[in-house]
Amino acid sequence: MTVHPSLQPYADAWTHSIEAISELVQPLVEGEWNRATPCPGWSVRDIVSHIIGMECEMLGDPRPIHSLPRDLYHVRSDFARYMEMQVDVRRHHTGPEMTAELEYTLIRRARQLRNENRSPDTLIRAPLGAEQSLELAYRMRAFDVWCHEQDLRTALGRPGNLDSPGAYVARDNLLTVLPRVVAKDAGAPPNTAVVFDVHGPVEFLRTVRVDAEGRGSIDGAPSLGPAATIAMDWETYVRLACGRVRPAAVAGQVKVEGDAELAAAILGAFAVTP
Repeated sequence: MTVHPSLQPYADAWTHSIEAISELVQPLVEGEWNRATPCPGWSVRDIVSHIIGMECEMLGDPRPIHSLPRDLYHVRSDFARYMEMQVDVRRHHTGPEMTAELEYTLIRRARQLRNENRSPDTLIRAPLGAEQSLELAYRMRAFDVWCHEQDLRTALGRPGNLDSPGAYVARDNLLTVLPRVVAKDAGAPPNTAVVFDVHGPVEFLRTVRVDAEGRGSIDGAPSLGPAATIAMDWETYVRLACGRVRPAAVAGQVKVEGDAELAAAILGAFAVTP
């Protein structure tokens, strides 16, 4: 492998998840491709289409020339329209067409990874014409395919890989934005702390502290007097943070101690994926 050491964990996590996705969808009959997933507005076919499209963009392929229908209720932003293009253009593809394109794309991307010699800070194309570092792109692809693997597993009744390499990439990615959720989005008061206690296949205890200026930070040290403690299992954490479920639907899986109003505001702002 010629992948840079800082990129290798993301490449490995991506490979693990996308190979699991390929294995999941290979035996599907035509009707199963239309099953709804927890990802709003997307079927099994749509998620696989999205993955194919994003990996093709990583390969530098041109985006399809396609006009979106006007009645897609889940498309509400420029970012959503950008993502929907690769999905809608494949909406009438058959199961065999989908699996064939997925396998071909996987082979091309695996070859690209094997031959990767760019530095992690190399700037590459990002959605909506922006730029991002190669390292960020690798991390986001590993995060994205793991989350969508879980969407597919839920839709197909095939749970698993909640503690795979992609799960730890997802954990780190979601924890990065947690201070913003608590301090800015939920408006936690200055000089307060909120503890998150997550158990299950991926376990962690993190404290978000809001300083006197209202800025949030996160660490692994417990707080002696938190304003609130929010406890839940890892799968529920992911489903909430990725916007797959609303807090009311999983109230029985979330335990709150302390300031219930603050906890509700945090859970209401918990979804951080576009």
